[in-house]
Amino acid sequence: MVKRSLIALTLIACVTLGWAQQPATFDQAVDRFTARENEFLDAMEKFNPMVETYIQNLSPDADLGFIPHQDVYFLRRLSMIDGVQEATFANKGGSTPKQRGRIGRIVGRLNFFSREDGNGKFLPAGFAQMLVIDSRGLERDAYEFKFVRREFLGDVRCIVVDVTPKPNSGEGRFLGRLWVEDQDYNIVRANGTYSPPPKKGSYLHFDSWRVNMGPALWLPAYIYSEEPAEKNRKKSMPFKAQTRFWGYEAFEDGKQGEWSQILVDTATVKDQSETAQDLSPVASTRAWERQAEDNVLERLERAGVLAPVGDVDKVLTTVVNNLMITNNIEIQPEMRCRVLLTAPLESFTVGHTIILSRGLLDVLPDEAALAAVLSHELAHLALGHRLDTKYAFNDRMLFPDETTFHSFQLQRTPEEEVAADQKALELLKNSPYKDKLTNAGLFFRALQKSAPGLPNLLNSHLGNPLNNGMEARLKELVAGAPEIDIHKLDQIAALPLGGRVKLDAWSNRIELSKSKQVAPASAREKMPFEVTPLYPHLTRPVAAPANATTPVQESTTAAK
Repeated sequence: MVKRSLIALTLIACVTLGWAQQPATFDQAVDRFTARENEFLDAMEKFNPMVETYIQNLSPDADLGFIPHQDVYFLRRLSMIDGVQEATFANKGGSTPKQRGRIGRIVGRLNFFSREDGNGKFLPAGFAQMLVIDSRGLERDAYEFKFVRREFLGDVRCIVVDVTPKPNSGEGRFLGRLWVEDQDYNIVRANGTYSPPPKKGSYLHFDSWRVNMGPALWLPAYIYSEEPAEKNRKKSMPFKAQTRFWGYEAFEDGKQGEWSQILVDTATVKDQSETAQDLSPVASTRAWERQAEDNVLERLERAGVLAPVGDVDKVLTTVVNNLMITNNIEIQPEMRCRVLLTAPLESFTVGHTIILSRGLLDVLPDEAALAAVLSHELAHLALGHRLDTKYAFNDRMLFPDETTFHSFQLQRTPEEEVAADQKALELLKNSPYKDKLTNAGLFFRALQKSAPGLPNLLNSHLGNPLNNGMEARLKELVAGAPEIDIHKLDQIAALPLGGRVKLDAWSNRIELSKSKQVAPASAREKMPFEVTPLYPHLTRPVAAPANATTPVQESTTAAK
Protein backbone atom coordinates (compact mmCIF):
# COMPACT_ATOMS: atom_id res chain seq x y z
CA MET A 1 0.00 0.00 0.00
CA VAL A 2 2.87 2.37 0.77
CA LYS A 3 4.46 1.70 -2.63
CA ARG A 4 1.20 2.32 -4.50
CA SER A 5 0.61 5.58 -2.60
CA LEU A 6 4.11 6.92 -3.39
CA ILE A 7 3.79 6.13 -7.08
CA ALA A 8 0.30 7.58 -7.25
CA LEU A 9 1.43 10.79 -5.52
CA THR A 10 4.29 11.12 -8.01
CA LEU A 11 1.96 10.70 -10.97
CA ILE A 12 -0.60 13.09 -9.50
CA ALA A 13 2.14 15.66 -8.97
CA CYS A 14 3.04 15.43 -12.65
CA VAL A 15 -0.58 16.10 -13.56
CA THR A 16 -0.98 18.93 -11.06
CA LEU A 17 2.29 20.74 -11.77
CA GLY A 18 2.83 20.19 -15.47
CA TRP A 19 -0.54 19.33 -16.96
CA ALA A 20 -3.11 21.37 -15.09
CA GLN A 21 -4.85 22.29 -18.37
CA GLN A 22 -6.63 19.72 -20.48
CA PRO A 23 -5.28 19.50 -24.06
CA ALA A 24 -7.17 21.62 -26.56
CA THR A 25 -5.99 19.75 -29.67
CA PHE A 26 -5.29 16.18 -30.63
CA ASP A 27 -1.58 16.97 -31.03
CA GLN A 28 -1.46 18.11 -27.41
CA ALA A 29 -3.25 14.93 -26.35
CA VAL A 30 -0.62 12.87 -28.20
CA ASP A 31 2.13 14.72 -26.34
CA ARG A 32 0.33 13.97 -23.09
CA PHE A 33 -0.19 10.23 -23.49
CA THR A 34 3.25 9.57 -25.01
CA ALA A 35 4.85 11.27 -22.02
CA ARG A 36 2.64 9.28 -19.66
CA GLU A 37 3.76 6.07 -21.34
CA ASN A 38 7.36 6.82 -20.41
CA GLU A 39 6.24 7.30 -16.80
CA PHE A 40 4.43 3.95 -17.01
CA LEU A 41 7.68 2.19 -17.95
CA ASP A 42 9.45 3.79 -14.99
CA ALA A 43 6.58 2.78 -12.69
CA MET A 44 6.67 -0.85 -13.85
CA GLU A 45 10.28 -1.17 -12.70
CA LYS A 46 9.02 -0.76 -9.13
CA PHE A 47 6.80 -3.85 -9.26
CA ASN A 48 7.30 -7.61 -9.41
CA PRO A 49 3.90 -9.03 -10.36
CA MET A 50 3.04 -12.64 -11.04
CA VAL A 51 2.56 -13.40 -14.75
CA GLU A 52 0.54 -16.42 -15.85
CA THR A 53 0.25 -17.40 -19.51
CA TYR A 54 -1.95 -20.23 -20.68
CA ILE A 55 -1.85 -21.17 -24.38
CA GLN A 56 -4.06 -23.55 -26.33
CA ASN A 57 -2.92 -24.79 -29.74
CA LEU A 58 -5.88 -25.35 -32.04
CA SER A 59 -6.80 -27.92 -34.65
CA PRO A 60 -9.67 -27.81 -37.17
CA ASP A 61 -12.95 -29.50 -36.31
CA ALA A 62 -15.79 -30.07 -38.76
CA ASP A 63 -18.50 -29.03 -36.29
CA LEU A 64 -16.75 -26.55 -33.99
CA GLY A 65 -14.33 -24.77 -36.30
CA PHE A 66 -11.18 -25.01 -34.18
CA ILE A 67 -10.74 -26.80 -30.85
CA PRO A 68 -7.79 -27.12 -28.42
CA HIS A 69 -5.56 -30.11 -29.01
CA GLN A 70 -2.40 -29.08 -27.08
CA ASP A 71 -1.65 -26.60 -24.34
CA VAL A 72 1.31 -24.74 -22.81
CA TYR A 73 1.53 -23.11 -19.37
CA PHE A 74 3.90 -20.55 -17.82
CA LEU A 75 3.80 -19.07 -14.32
CA ARG A 76 6.47 -16.53 -13.38
CA ARG A 77 7.29 -13.46 -11.34
CA LEU A 78 8.18 -10.51 -13.54
CA SER A 79 10.98 -7.99 -13.07
CA MET A 80 11.63 -5.09 -15.46
CA ILE A 81 14.58 -3.45 -13.71
CA ASP A 82 17.07 -4.91 -16.20
CA GLY A 83 14.90 -5.88 -19.11
CA VAL A 84 12.05 -8.37 -18.92
CA GLN A 85 13.26 -11.06 -16.53
CA GLU A 86 11.23 -13.73 -14.81
CA ALA A 87 11.53 -16.10 -11.85
CA THR A 88 9.93 -19.38 -12.93
CA PHE A 89 7.23 -21.00 -10.77
CA ALA A 90 5.94 -23.37 -13.45
CA ASN A 91 6.98 -23.89 -17.06
CA LYS A 92 5.01 -26.65 -18.74
CA GLY A 93 5.31 -27.28 -22.43
CA GLY A 94 7.47 -24.27 -23.31
CA SER A 95 11.00 -22.93 -23.45
CA THR A 96 12.76 -20.53 -21.10
CA PRO A 97 15.30 -18.31 -22.82
CA LYS A 98 17.27 -15.81 -20.78
CA GLN A 99 16.56 -12.16 -21.59
CA ARG A 100 19.08 -9.51 -20.66
CA GLY A 101 19.47 -5.77 -21.12
CA ARG A 102 17.36 -2.69 -20.55
CA ILE A 103 13.82 -3.26 -21.78
CA GLY A 104 14.16 -0.22 -24.01
CA ARG A 105 16.74 -2.07 -26.09
CA ILE A 106 15.39 -5.61 -26.37
CA VAL A 107 11.74 -5.51 -27.38
CA GLY A 108 12.56 -4.75 -31.00
CA ARG A 109 14.99 -7.67 -31.18
CA LEU A 110 13.02 -10.37 -29.36
CA ASN A 111 10.89 -12.73 -31.43
CA PHE A 112 7.70 -13.26 -29.46
CA PHE A 113 7.16 -16.53 -31.28
CA SER A 114 10.08 -18.63 -32.45
CA ARG A 115 9.83 -21.31 -35.10
CA GLU A 116 12.79 -23.68 -35.22
CA ASP A 117 12.97 -26.32 -37.96
CA GLY A 118 9.33 -25.66 -38.75
CA ASN A 119 8.19 -26.38 -35.21
CA GLY A 120 6.73 -23.66 -33.04
CA LYS A 121 8.31 -22.80 -29.71
CA PHE A 122 6.66 -20.33 -27.37
CA LEU A 123 8.81 -17.88 -25.46
CA PRO A 124 7.29 -17.00 -22.07
CA ALA A 125 9.07 -13.65 -21.89
CA GLY A 126 7.49 -12.72 -25.22
CA PHE A 127 3.99 -12.90 -23.79
CA ALA A 128 4.99 -10.84 -20.76
CA GLN A 129 6.55 -8.20 -23.00
CA MET A 130 3.22 -7.52 -24.66
CA LEU A 131 2.49 -5.25 -21.70
CA VAL A 132 4.97 -2.82 -23.32
CA ILE A 133 3.74 -0.89 -26.36
CA ASP A 134 7.15 0.46 -27.32
CA SER A 135 9.89 0.61 -24.72
CA ARG A 136 11.83 3.13 -26.81
CA GLY A 137 8.90 5.50 -26.47
CA LEU A 138 6.09 6.53 -28.77
CA GLU A 139 8.13 9.31 -30.37
CA ARG A 140 6.63 11.48 -33.09
CA ASP A 141 9.62 10.88 -35.35
CA ALA A 142 8.83 7.13 -35.27
CA TYR A 143 5.01 7.11 -35.47
CA GLU A 144 1.97 8.55 -37.20
CA PHE A 145 -1.01 9.12 -34.90
CA LYS A 146 -4.58 9.37 -36.18
CA PHE A 147 -7.62 10.27 -34.09
CA VAL A 148 -10.46 7.75 -34.61
CA ARG A 149 -13.27 8.56 -32.16
CA ARG A 150 -14.22 8.76 -28.50
CA GLU A 151 -15.43 5.60 -26.83
CA PHE A 152 -16.30 4.26 -23.37
CA LEU A 153 -14.52 1.19 -22.02
CA GLY A 154 -16.74 0.35 -19.09
CA ASP A 155 -17.13 3.58 -17.13
CA VAL A 156 -13.97 5.17 -18.53
CA ARG A 157 -14.22 7.53 -21.48
CA CYS A 158 -11.34 7.19 -23.90
CA ILE A 159 -9.98 8.68 -27.08
CA VAL A 160 -9.21 6.04 -29.70
CA VAL A 161 -6.01 6.45 -31.70
CA ASP A 162 -4.60 4.48 -34.63
CA VAL A 163 -0.81 4.19 -34.50
CA THR A 164 1.39 3.42 -37.52
CA PRO A 165 5.20 3.27 -37.48
CA LYS A 166 6.95 5.53 -39.98
CA PRO A 167 9.18 3.96 -42.67
CA ASN A 168 12.69 3.11 -41.47
CA SER A 169 11.76 3.79 -37.83
CA GLY A 170 13.29 0.53 -36.64
CA GLU A 171 12.27 -3.04 -35.79
CA GLY A 172 9.58 -4.06 -33.36
CA ARG A 173 7.49 -0.90 -33.57
CA PHE A 174 3.85 -1.03 -32.48
CA LEU A 175 1.22 -1.19 -35.20
CA GLY A 176 -2.39 -0.98 -34.11
CA ARG A 177 -4.89 0.95 -32.01
CA LEU A 178 -4.69 2.59 -28.58
CA TRP A 179 -7.39 3.60 -26.11
CA VAL A 180 -6.36 6.54 -23.90
CA GLU A 181 -8.46 7.56 -20.89
CA ASP A 182 -9.25 11.27 -21.14
CA GLN A 183 -8.59 12.37 -17.55
CA ASP A 184 -4.87 11.79 -17.00
CA TYR A 185 -4.15 10.44 -20.51
CA ASN A 186 -2.94 6.97 -19.59
CA ILE A 187 -3.07 4.26 -22.25
CA VAL A 188 -5.54 1.66 -20.95
CA ARG A 189 -5.78 -0.68 -23.93
CA ALA A 190 -3.51 -1.59 -26.85
CA ASN A 191 -4.63 -3.80 -29.73
CA GLY A 192 -2.29 -4.79 -32.56
CA THR A 193 1.16 -6.27 -33.19
CA TYR A 194 4.75 -5.24 -33.87
CA SER A 195 6.22 -4.32 -37.23
CA PRO A 196 8.09 -5.03 -39.44
CA PRO A 197 8.15 -8.85 -39.08
CA PRO A 198 11.49 -10.29 -37.93
CA LYS A 199 13.65 -12.41 -40.21
CA LYS A 200 13.09 -15.47 -38.01
CA GLY A 201 9.89 -16.20 -36.17
CA SER A 202 6.97 -13.80 -36.06
CA TYR A 203 5.42 -11.21 -33.79
CA LEU A 204 2.08 -12.07 -32.25
CA HIS A 205 -1.14 -10.08 -32.31
CA PHE A 206 -2.34 -9.06 -28.88
CA ASP A 207 -5.06 -7.18 -27.02
CA SER A 208 -3.58 -5.73 -23.81
CA TRP A 209 -5.62 -4.17 -20.97
CA ARG A 210 -4.56 -2.05 -18.01
CA VAL A 211 -6.78 -1.40 -15.00
CA ASN A 212 -6.88 1.39 -12.47
CA MET A 213 -5.06 0.50 -9.24
CA GLY A 214 -4.89 3.94 -7.65
CA PRO A 215 -5.03 7.64 -8.52
CA ALA A 216 -3.46 8.07 -11.98
CA LEU A 217 -2.06 4.51 -11.73
CA TRP A 218 -2.99 2.10 -14.52
CA LEU A 219 -1.14 -1.22 -14.64
CA PRO A 220 -1.36 -4.31 -16.90
CA ALA A 221 -3.90 -6.94 -15.87
CA TYR A 222 -4.84 -8.94 -18.98
CA ILE A 223 -3.47 -9.80 -22.41
CA TYR A 224 -5.29 -11.89 -24.98
CA SER A 225 -3.48 -13.20 -28.04
CA GLU A 226 -4.49 -15.41 -30.94
CA GLU A 227 -3.19 -16.37 -34.36
CA PRO A 228 -5.18 -18.10 -37.12
CA ALA A 229 -4.05 -20.95 -39.31
CA GLU A 230 -1.83 -19.72 -42.14
CA LYS A 231 -2.99 -21.16 -45.43
CA ASN A 232 0.41 -20.86 -47.07
CA ARG A 233 2.32 -22.64 -44.29
CA LYS A 234 2.16 -26.40 -43.99
CA LYS A 235 3.08 -26.37 -40.31
CA SER A 236 1.07 -23.36 -39.26
CA MET A 237 0.11 -23.43 -35.58
CA PRO A 238 -3.11 -21.56 -34.76
CA PHE A 239 -3.50 -20.81 -31.07
CA LYS A 240 -5.12 -18.54 -28.49
CA ALA A 241 -3.69 -17.46 -25.17
CA GLN A 242 -4.50 -15.55 -21.99
CA THR A 243 -1.85 -13.76 -19.94
CA ARG A 244 -2.80 -12.46 -16.50
CA PHE A 245 -0.89 -10.24 -14.08
CA TRP A 246 -1.45 -10.03 -10.33
CA GLY A 247 0.36 -9.40 -7.06
CA TYR A 248 1.45 -5.79 -7.60
CA GLU A 249 1.02 -4.92 -3.95
CA ALA A 250 4.23 -5.41 -1.96
CA PHE A 251 3.96 -7.99 0.79
CA GLU A 252 5.17 -6.52 4.07
CA ASP A 253 7.51 -8.62 6.16
CA GLY A 254 5.61 -9.01 9.37
CA LYS A 255 2.55 -7.16 10.60
CA GLN A 256 3.94 -3.81 11.62
CA GLY A 257 0.54 -2.63 12.82
CA GLU A 258 0.61 -5.16 15.61
CA TRP A 259 3.93 -3.75 16.86
CA SER A 260 2.41 -0.32 17.41
CA GLN A 261 -0.65 -1.58 19.26
CA ILE A 262 -0.98 -0.88 22.99
CA LEU A 263 0.11 -3.89 25.02
CA VAL A 264 -1.38 -4.64 28.42
CA ASP A 265 1.04 -5.89 31.06
CA THR A 266 -0.54 -9.04 32.45
CA ALA A 267 2.39 -10.20 34.56
CA THR A 268 0.50 -9.62 37.77
CA VAL A 269 -2.81 -10.95 36.49
CA LYS A 270 -3.64 -14.59 37.03
CA ASP A 271 -6.36 -16.23 34.95
CA GLN A 272 -8.01 -19.05 36.89
CA SER A 273 -10.24 -20.18 34.01
CA GLU A 274 -9.87 -23.53 32.26
CA THR A 275 -8.56 -21.83 29.12
CA ALA A 276 -5.49 -20.66 31.05
CA GLN A 277 -4.29 -24.19 31.63
CA ASP A 278 -1.82 -26.20 29.52
CA LEU A 279 -3.35 -28.03 26.58
CA SER A 280 -4.25 -31.68 26.91
CA PRO A 281 -2.42 -34.17 24.68
CA VAL A 282 -5.33 -34.28 22.21
CA ALA A 283 -5.71 -30.48 22.16
CA SER A 284 -1.96 -29.94 21.79
CA THR A 285 -1.84 -32.42 18.89
CA ARG A 286 -4.64 -30.53 17.17
CA ALA A 287 -2.86 -27.23 17.78
CA TRP A 288 0.37 -28.63 16.33
CA GLU A 289 -1.45 -29.88 13.22
CA ARG A 290 -3.17 -26.51 12.85
CA GLN A 291 0.19 -24.77 13.10
CA ALA A 292 1.49 -26.85 10.19
CA GLU A 293 -1.66 -26.03 8.22
CA ASP A 294 -1.43 -22.29 8.93
CA ASN A 295 2.26 -22.24 8.01
CA VAL A 296 1.53 -23.70 4.58
CA LEU A 297 -1.39 -21.34 3.93
CA GLU A 298 0.60 -18.30 5.02
CA ARG A 299 3.53 -19.29 2.82
CA LEU A 300 1.32 -19.87 -0.23
CA GLU A 301 -0.29 -16.48 0.25
CA ARG A 302 3.07 -14.77 0.75
CA ALA A 303 4.34 -16.34 -2.49
CA GLY A 304 1.41 -14.75 -4.33
CA VAL A 305 -0.39 -17.94 -5.37
CA LEU A 306 -3.15 -18.09 -2.72
CA ALA A 307 -5.89 -15.47 -2.50
CA PRO A 308 -6.39 -13.67 0.82
CA VAL A 309 -9.41 -14.71 2.90
CA GLY A 310 -12.54 -13.32 1.24
CA ASP A 311 -16.18 -13.74 0.32
CA VAL A 312 -15.58 -16.51 -2.24
CA ASP A 313 -14.29 -18.66 0.62
CA LYS A 314 -17.65 -18.19 2.34
CA VAL A 315 -19.52 -19.42 -0.75
CA LEU A 316 -17.41 -22.57 -0.83
CA THR A 317 -17.81 -23.06 2.92
CA THR A 318 -21.61 -22.86 2.57
CA VAL A 319 -21.61 -25.72 0.06
CA VAL A 320 -19.33 -27.80 2.30
CA ASN A 321 -21.59 -27.08 5.29
CA ASN A 322 -24.56 -28.37 3.27
CA LEU A 323 -22.69 -31.63 2.81
CA MET A 324 -21.61 -31.82 6.45
CA ILE A 325 -25.00 -31.06 7.99
CA THR A 326 -26.92 -33.60 5.89
CA ASN A 327 -24.31 -36.26 6.69
CA ASN A 328 -23.95 -35.43 10.40
CA ILE A 329 -20.23 -34.70 10.06
CA GLU A 330 -18.35 -32.57 12.55
CA ILE A 331 -14.80 -31.43 11.83
CA GLN A 332 -12.53 -30.16 14.63
CA PRO A 333 -10.73 -27.81 14.35
CA GLU A 334 -13.24 -26.20 12.00
CA MET A 335 -13.03 -26.71 8.25
CA ARG A 336 -12.01 -23.77 6.02
CA CYS A 337 -11.95 -23.07 2.27
CA ARG A 338 -9.47 -21.01 0.22
CA VAL A 339 -8.76 -20.29 -3.46
CA LEU A 340 -5.52 -20.86 -5.37
CA LEU A 341 -4.98 -18.04 -7.88
CA THR A 342 -3.77 -20.17 -10.78
CA ALA A 343 -5.59 -21.45 -13.89
CA PRO A 344 -4.85 -25.22 -13.88
CA LEU A 345 -7.81 -27.16 -12.51
CA GLU A 346 -7.08 -28.61 -9.09
CA SER A 347 -8.50 -29.18 -5.64
CA PHE A 348 -6.69 -30.46 -2.55
CA THR A 349 -6.60 -30.18 1.22
CA VAL A 350 -4.07 -28.63 3.55
CA GLY A 351 -4.94 -29.99 6.96
CA HIS A 352 -8.58 -28.95 7.49
CA THR A 353 -8.52 -26.39 4.69
CA ILE A 354 -9.99 -27.23 1.28
CA ILE A 355 -8.37 -25.35 -1.62
CA LEU A 356 -9.79 -24.99 -5.13
CA SER A 357 -8.02 -23.21 -7.99
CA ARG A 358 -9.39 -20.12 -9.73
CA GLY A 359 -9.46 -22.00 -13.03
CA LEU A 360 -11.53 -24.81 -11.55
CA LEU A 361 -14.09 -22.35 -10.17
CA ASP A 362 -14.26 -20.75 -13.62
CA VAL A 363 -15.20 -23.93 -15.49
CA LEU A 364 -17.57 -25.64 -13.03
CA PRO A 365 -21.03 -25.43 -14.63
CA ASP A 366 -23.25 -25.40 -11.53
CA GLU A 367 -23.43 -25.85 -7.76
CA ALA A 368 -23.88 -29.62 -8.02
CA ALA A 369 -20.57 -29.96 -9.85
CA LEU A 370 -18.94 -27.71 -7.24
CA ALA A 371 -20.41 -29.89 -4.49
CA ALA A 372 -19.03 -33.01 -6.17
CA VAL A 373 -15.50 -31.56 -6.25
CA LEU A 374 -15.76 -30.38 -2.63
CA SER A 375 -17.20 -33.72 -1.49
CA HIS A 376 -13.99 -35.49 -2.51
CA GLU A 377 -11.90 -33.11 -0.39
CA LEU A 378 -14.37 -33.23 2.52
CA ALA A 379 -14.11 -37.01 2.38
CA HIS A 380 -10.36 -36.76 3.00
CA LEU A 381 -11.12 -34.73 6.15
CA ALA A 382 -13.87 -37.07 7.31
CA LEU A 383 -11.57 -40.06 6.83
CA GLY A 384 -8.84 -38.44 8.91
CA HIS A 385 -6.28 -38.04 6.12
CA ARG A 386 -3.78 -35.64 7.64
CA LEU A 387 -1.18 -33.10 6.64
CA ASP A 388 2.44 -33.96 7.42
CA THR A 389 3.21 -32.05 10.62
CA LYS A 390 6.79 -31.41 9.52
CA TYR A 391 5.42 -28.10 8.19
CA ALA A 392 4.85 -26.96 11.77
CA PHE A 393 8.58 -26.15 11.84
CA ASN A 394 9.03 -22.65 10.44
CA ASP A 395 12.47 -23.31 8.99
CA ARG A 396 10.69 -25.40 6.35
CA MET A 397 8.98 -22.21 5.12
CA LEU A 398 12.28 -20.50 4.31
CA PHE A 399 12.68 -21.06 0.59
CA PRO A 400 12.53 -18.88 -2.56
CA ASP A 401 9.03 -18.10 -3.82
CA GLU A 402 9.70 -19.70 -7.19
CA THR A 403 10.25 -23.09 -5.53
CA THR A 404 6.90 -22.99 -3.73
CA PHE A 405 5.25 -25.76 -5.75
CA HIS A 406 8.25 -28.03 -5.25
CA SER A 407 8.58 -27.34 -1.52
CA PHE A 408 5.27 -28.87 -0.42
CA GLN A 409 4.21 -32.49 -0.76
CA LEU A 410 0.42 -32.34 -0.52
CA GLN A 411 -0.56 -35.23 -2.81
CA ARG A 412 -2.57 -38.14 -1.43
CA THR A 413 -1.70 -41.79 -1.91
CA PRO A 414 -3.66 -43.80 -4.50
CA GLU A 415 -5.32 -45.69 -1.64
CA GLU A 416 -6.43 -42.43 0.02
CA GLU A 417 -7.80 -41.15 -3.30
CA VAL A 418 -9.88 -44.31 -3.83
CA ALA A 419 -11.22 -44.13 -0.27
CA ALA A 420 -12.08 -40.44 -0.68
CA ASP A 421 -14.00 -41.16 -3.89
CA GLN A 422 -16.06 -43.85 -2.17
CA LYS A 423 -16.79 -41.63 0.81
CA ALA A 424 -17.63 -38.66 -1.45
CA LEU A 425 -20.30 -40.67 -3.28
CA GLU A 426 -21.84 -41.54 0.08
CA LEU A 427 -21.84 -37.87 1.11
CA LEU A 428 -23.41 -36.74 -2.17
CA LYS A 429 -26.22 -39.31 -2.04
CA ASN A 430 -27.26 -37.94 1.39
CA SER A 431 -26.90 -34.30 0.36
CA PRO A 432 -29.21 -31.61 -1.09
CA TYR A 433 -27.44 -32.24 -4.42
CA LYS A 434 -28.47 -35.92 -4.71
CA ASP A 435 -31.01 -35.21 -7.49
CA LYS A 436 -28.48 -33.26 -9.60
CA LEU A 437 -25.61 -35.73 -9.67
CA THR A 438 -26.17 -36.43 -13.36
CA ASN A 439 -25.02 -32.88 -14.13
CA ALA A 440 -21.99 -33.32 -11.86
CA GLY A 441 -21.11 -36.57 -13.64
CA LEU A 442 -21.30 -34.74 -16.96
CA PHE A 443 -18.57 -32.36 -15.78
CA PHE A 444 -16.23 -35.22 -14.87
CA ARG A 445 -17.01 -36.89 -18.20
CA ALA A 446 -15.98 -33.66 -19.96
CA LEU A 447 -12.75 -33.66 -17.94
CA GLN A 448 -12.05 -37.21 -19.05
CA LYS A 449 -12.72 -36.33 -22.69
CA SER A 450 -10.46 -33.24 -22.61
CA ALA A 451 -7.56 -34.87 -20.75
CA PRO A 452 -5.51 -35.94 -23.81
CA GLY A 453 -5.53 -32.46 -25.38
CA LEU A 454 -5.19 -30.29 -22.28
CA PRO A 455 -2.62 -31.98 -20.03
CA ASN A 456 -1.27 -28.71 -18.60
CA LEU A 457 -4.71 -27.40 -17.67
CA LEU A 458 -5.55 -30.66 -15.90
CA ASN A 459 -2.15 -31.16 -14.27
CA SER A 460 -2.16 -29.85 -10.69
CA HIS A 461 0.59 -27.82 -9.04
CA LEU A 462 0.11 -29.07 -5.47
CA GLY A 463 -2.57 -31.73 -5.13
CA ASN A 464 -3.68 -34.81 -7.04
CA PRO A 465 -4.95 -34.27 -10.59
CA LEU A 466 -8.70 -34.31 -11.13
CA ASN A 467 -7.90 -36.79 -13.87
CA ASN A 468 -5.68 -39.80 -13.17
CA GLY A 469 -4.55 -40.69 -16.65
CA MET A 470 -7.72 -41.21 -18.68
CA GLU A 471 -9.90 -41.77 -15.63
CA ALA A 472 -11.62 -38.89 -13.83
CA ARG A 473 -12.47 -38.74 -10.16
CA LEU A 474 -15.83 -40.08 -9.02
CA LYS A 475 -16.07 -42.52 -11.92
CA GLU A 476 -19.44 -43.78 -10.64
CA LEU A 477 -20.86 -40.33 -11.39
CA VAL A 478 -19.30 -40.46 -14.84
CA ALA A 479 -20.93 -43.82 -15.50
CA GLY A 480 -24.34 -42.34 -14.64
CA ALA A 481 -23.93 -39.25 -16.80
CA PRO A 482 -25.24 -38.98 -20.37
CA GLU A 483 -22.94 -38.89 -23.36
CA ILE A 484 -21.73 -35.42 -24.28
CA ASP A 485 -23.74 -33.99 -27.17
CA ILE A 486 -22.07 -30.86 -28.57
CA HIS A 487 -25.20 -29.93 -30.53
CA LYS A 488 -27.47 -30.00 -27.48
CA LEU A 489 -27.27 -26.36 -26.43
CA ASP A 490 -28.85 -26.82 -23.00
CA GLN A 491 -26.26 -29.46 -22.08
CA ILE A 492 -23.43 -27.47 -20.46
CA ALA A 493 -20.76 -29.88 -19.27
CA ALA A 494 -18.15 -27.21 -18.49
CA LEU A 495 -17.67 -23.46 -18.97
CA PRO A 496 -14.83 -21.54 -20.67
CA LEU A 497 -11.94 -20.19 -18.62
CA GLY A 498 -12.12 -16.72 -17.09
CA GLY A 499 -15.87 -16.24 -16.79
CA ARG A 500 -16.64 -16.62 -13.11
CA VAL A 501 -13.81 -15.36 -10.87
CA LYS A 502 -12.66 -11.73 -10.95
CA LEU A 503 -9.14 -11.14 -9.63
CA ASP A 504 -7.93 -7.81 -8.24
CA ALA A 505 -4.47 -7.57 -9.77
CA TRP A 506 -3.26 -5.22 -7.04
CA SER A 507 -4.30 -7.00 -3.85
CA ASN A 508 -4.83 -10.61 -5.09
CA ARG A 509 -8.37 -10.51 -3.71
CA ILE A 510 -11.03 -12.31 -5.70
CA GLU A 511 -14.77 -12.07 -6.10
CA LEU A 512 -17.38 -13.86 -8.16
CA SER A 513 -18.20 -12.09 -11.40
CA LYS A 514 -21.56 -10.33 -11.50
CA SER A 515 -21.74 -10.32 -15.30
CA LYS A 516 -24.84 -11.90 -16.80
CA GLN A 517 -24.26 -15.34 -18.27
CA VAL A 518 -25.17 -15.55 -21.97
CA ALA A 519 -26.65 -18.78 -23.28
CA PRO A 520 -24.78 -20.21 -26.30
CA ALA A 521 -26.52 -19.73 -29.63
CA SER A 522 -24.55 -22.52 -31.30
CA ALA A 523 -22.30 -25.43 -30.43
CA ARG A 524 -19.24 -23.28 -31.17
CA GLU A 525 -20.15 -20.93 -28.30
CA LYS A 526 -20.12 -23.64 -25.61
CA MET A 527 -16.27 -23.72 -25.50
CA PRO A 528 -15.69 -26.02 -22.47
CA PHE A 529 -12.32 -25.38 -20.77
CA GLU A 530 -11.31 -23.01 -23.56
CA VAL A 531 -9.41 -19.73 -23.57
CA THR A 532 -11.55 -16.75 -24.63
CA PRO A 533 -10.92 -13.02 -25.21
CA LEU A 534 -10.91 -10.76 -22.15
CA TYR A 535 -13.11 -7.65 -21.88
CA PRO A 536 -12.80 -6.15 -18.38
CA HIS A 537 -15.19 -3.40 -17.31
CA LEU A 538 -12.84 -0.48 -16.65
CA THR A 539 -13.60 1.84 -13.76
CA ARG A 540 -11.96 4.85 -12.20
CA PRO A 541 -12.53 4.64 -8.41
CA VAL A 542 -11.13 8.11 -7.74
CA ALA A 543 -13.46 11.01 -8.55
CA ALA A 544 -12.54 12.79 -11.77
CA PRO A 545 -11.53 16.48 -11.74
CA ALA A 546 -14.14 18.99 -12.80
CA ASN A 547 -12.30 19.79 -16.03
CA ALA A 548 -12.06 16.14 -17.13
CA THR A 549 -14.98 16.62 -19.53
CA THR A 550 -13.08 19.04 -21.77
CA PRO A 551 -13.24 17.51 -25.25
CA VAL A 552 -10.16 16.76 -27.29
CA GLN A 553 -10.27 18.35 -30.72
CA GLU A 554 -8.78 16.85 -33.84
CA SER A 555 -5.84 18.76 -35.25
CA THR A 556 -5.23 19.46 -38.89
CA THR A 557 -2.25 17.12 -38.95
CA ALA A 558 -4.20 14.30 -37.33
CA ALA A 559 -6.74 14.29 -40.13
CA LYS A 560 -4.11 13.65 -42.79
